[in-house]
Amino acid sequence: EMCRYLSFLFLVSAVLFRDVVFSEVCTKTDVKDCNDCITSGAFCVWCKKLNFTKPGEPDSARCDTKEALEKLGCHSTDTVNPNSYHTLEKNISLNNGKSPVQLAPQEVKMVLRPGRSNTFSAVFKRAQGYPVDLYYLMDLSYSMKDDLKNVKTLGEHILNALKDITLHAKIGFGSFVDKTVLPYTNTNPEKLKKPCPQEELSCQPAFGYKHVLSLTSDENRFNQEVSRQFISGNLDIPEGGLDAIMQAAVCGDKIGWGNNTRLLVYASDAGFHMAGDGKLGAILTPNDGKCHLENNRYTKSDELDYPSVGQLAQKLSENNIQPIFAVTDNVQNVYKDLSTMIPKSAVGVLSSDSSNIVSLIQGAYDSLSSTVILEHNRLPENVKVTYKSKCSDGSVASGDRGICNNVKINDEIIFEVTVTAEKCIEPQSFEIRPLGFTETLTVKIETRCKCECDEALETNSPYCSGSGYIKCGICGCNQGFNGQRCECKIGDKSERDLTQACQRDNGTICSGFGDCVCGICNCHASEDGRKIYGKYCECDDRSCELHDGKICGGHGKCDCGKCICDPNYESSACQCLKSTENCKNSRGNVCSGRGRCECNVCQCQAGYKTPYCEECAACPSPCPKYAPCIECLGFNTGPFSKNCSESCRNIIKHQIKEDVGTKKVCKEKDTENCWMIFIMKELDGQNMYEALIKKERECPEPPNIAAIVGGTVAGVALIGFALLLIWKLITSWMDLKEYQKFEKEKQKQKWSNADNPLFKGATTTVMNPNFSGE
Repeated sequence: EMCRYLSFLFLVSAVLFRDVVFSEVCTKTDVKDCNDCITSGAFCVWCKKLNFTKPGEPDSARCDTKEALEKLGCHSTDTVNPNSYHTLEKNISLNNGKSPVQLAPQEVKMVLRPGRSNTFSAVFKRAQGYPVDLYYLMDLSYSMKDDLKNVKTLGEHILNALKDITLHAKIGFGSFVDKTVLPYTNTNPEKLKKPCPQEELSCQPAFGYKHVLSLTSDENRFNQEVSRQFISGNLDIPEGGLDAIMQAAVCGDKIGWGNNTRLLVYASDAGFHMAGDGKLGAILTPNDGKCHLENNRYTKSDELDYPSVGQLAQKLSENNIQPIFAVTDNVQNVYKDLSTMIPKSAVGVLSSDSSNIVSLIQGAYDSLSSTVILEHNRLPENVKVTYKSKCSDGSVASGDRGICNNVKINDEIIFEVTVTAEKCIEPQSFEIRPLGFTETLTVKIETRCKCECDEALETNSPYCSGSGYIKCGICGCNQGFNGQRCECKIGDKSERDLTQACQRDNGTICSGFGDCVCGICNCHASEDGRKIYGKYCECDDRSCELHDGKICGGHGKCDCGKCICDPNYESSACQCLKSTENCKNSRGNVCSGRGRCECNVCQCQAGYKTPYCEECAACPSPCPKYAPCIECLGFNTGPFSKNCSESCRNIIKHQIKEDVGTKKVCKEKDTENCWMIFIMKELDGQNMYEALIKKERECPEPPNIAAIVGGTVAGVALIGFALLLIWKLITSWMDLKEYQKFEKEKQKQKWSNADNPLFKGATTTVMNPNFSGE
């Protein structure tokens, strides 16, 4: 029972989800006319019936789904609902032969309405004997020596195998080794000339890629050119095969590719270098994907890096080349990974001497040709393409490309191609083609973004107030007129000016609730019964605050977002009875004159505390602010002394005794540098104070001039004497230090005080002539 119940719920949910997802919806935005309507959504339909809209109703009401318009009385004959369609501009029948046609049609023109898709069928029939071009690209590194011997005699066998498939086959040949720089190749001059072992007599110089033979149907010439080839060599195991494939793909005129099935057989026994490996040889320039063959040699081998796998896959796809990787078993997995990234490619295991190459090519060709992939090139912007494949084996698949497997000769398969343009675009085109074939289907796209109404053009129609014409059911007004019926004579004003007159702060026209008629908003009646009014239809009678689930608490009227309360009620939602009992302070004043009483509770001014707004915790002290008033009221001095009663009328003066106790006292200086002592008491009301002023001011005593002068002179004298004494003490101390130093030096002398023996003092003899000696 539970399972059946759950299954039932799942079924119901699925049905509801389907109805939601697939229901037709017209999402219309800024629709002014029929053209805007059909481009705003795939399911939008325009009603061109005259008098379909009511007076003041916008023309956008004409745009809706077909079902919605029919309910409003607009029948299918009065609607404009253009569809997408296509025409076949080139459709050559499918046929076999030398120039077979496998894809039809070849050119389709599509006229698409934005958002509404259109589907056409493309038929593919695999033709008998479709021409084949095969280019054999061979690795000539030394390990492929035995393979080259066999390939020199395989031209006839390969062509015979291709002729079993088609009478129109060509074959060509190219070879590769690797870049001729370290570390890929030995750059010793002698080794560059002969990179093979010494015992090898036939060895050609090292090279990157060489084109040997353009596509030809002459097997003898193939054998002749290949027989002239010799083995070469390099250092590392991976080869430069991606360089060779890139040049073979982009040098189509030199390879000789025709409008045929293009096969490129890549034979090697080693892996490959790819983008980024060139850094090992100091080659940093990315591969440019262009042809650089001169004298049949790749000239940029040592200058450009190897191509990336994605880059190579793109070039192979652009040139309709299908690579067949004929590789030895040791590297089979590497090339299978490569093949998954290159559409329409195959991998075959090559015998050690390439003796099985013919059967390998034949098998790979059958595998590639039996898979038909239909895809498109780059699409125009805002265009989507999907495919539904109806294959010959009865299978059906959908996706972003068409694909059928196991397609045999003369099997006819159908691809249903669905194209959608999301927006209006300029005429453009893109191509659809089966991968590996040169045939293409060109799809030309135009978008259908204008209505084609069939009414006769009537100028100055009475329906348009004689000042316009009818187009798709609405009026196109003459210059100088505007309005739904061209009823507004605007003179020099433009339609934009009239529209702006209906916009509030450049917002939505008439707030989205009315029509702009001649620059005036005609407000609509709301579907939910609201009354819409105001200059810009910005007001209604339902957008006010609710209380107990009722607008304005049921005790008032809503007026443009604000409640107008009944006489006995108040507050934003009229939720309170008017009363001030609980808001009165001890003096009987409501909220102390510093707030309003709302719902019987004081709503105080900033800083004041409830319940009565008497105290202000965050207010600054009034003492400094009212100091000039205190000076004039208490002492008749100061800047307000001449009109004190007028300037300080909000302050009541009283005197206080000498002892003020523990009250908060103000102490401020007046203009005479005296301290005024007072108390400020806040009264009820705004900035009302009672000032209690101390009778006496505290003024400083005048200075003693004699004492100041005498003290100054004495101080200067004392300081001078002290400085002189200090100077004397310092100089005496320095002299003493010098004397003590002199005495120490004197004690250190090493000579005696003896007389000099060579020195004789002067002698003087005095004789008295009167002295006789007796």
